Amino acid sequence: MIEADILGKNSSKALLGKVAIVTGAGKNIGRAIAHRLAADGAAVVVNGRADRALVEAVAGEIRAEGGAAMPYLADVSNPDAVAEMARAAEREFGGVDIAVNNAGLRRQTPFLDMSLEEWREILGVALDGAFILAKAVVPQMIRRGGGAFVGLSGVSHHAGAKGRVHVNASKAGLEGFLRGLAVELAPHNITVNAVAPGSIDTVRGASAGGPGGRGNLGNIPLGRQGAVEEIAAMVRFLAGPEGRYITGQTIHVNGGLFLGK
Repeated sequence: MIEADILGKNSSKALLGKVAIVTGAGKNIGRAIAHRLAADGAAVVVNGRADRALVEAVAGEIRAEGGAAMPYLADVSNPDAVAEMARAAEREFGGVDIAVNNAGLRRQTPFLDMSLEEWREILGVALDGAFILAKAVVPQMIRRGGGAFVGLSGVSHHAGAKGRVHVNASKAGLEGFLRGLAVELAPHNITVNAVAPGSIDTVRGASAGGPGGRGNLGNIPLGRQGAVEEIAAMVRFLAGPEGRYITGQTIHVNGGLFLGK
């Protein structure tokens, strides 16, 4: 029965009727995730923090391809703004089934130069933001009979990285939060997982280490950077019918850069 249900839904529109919120969806990995979920039938709330033009452009691209999308500006560290975003998703599309906690700030700052304010800013987005988003959307998922919550983690706190102790701490905390949430929400048919990208070909600002990020290719067994579409494909898998028996996990998508040693 379960196998037949999965096979029956495993199509290009396997998410038809589902509603997703993707935070930090104006560019790079978030944009790719929004496009992938929409291509498979989900209505998508395209979230960004401040750049309205970016999120409106992504929503417009999805609509031009025949999908349903709504741009929405909200700072994920602001509980009131995120709660209103969830209510807007419910008004527009009926309620949230899939939430992707992708928003994060990338900084390269040596520990001895790092201020407490910067530390709190990074954790406020990546870790507090996940808590705030879950508080806003989980009640809707429960009312709709289940759902999927996916958080974007990273490889640096697993493999080790200098200049990023705040990012490392936020992602380690995120994975711990998601594992605990997975256990609590399992009785409600809600899966909770993390996807940990490695070195991905994205556009980065100077504060995140520059646009290239290709200096460590020799450390990657597959010998190349990943594409944003490869991360989006994993998120889509976890959010879709094929991933309903996976919860509480961190899925590494890094070309072998981190092998869990």
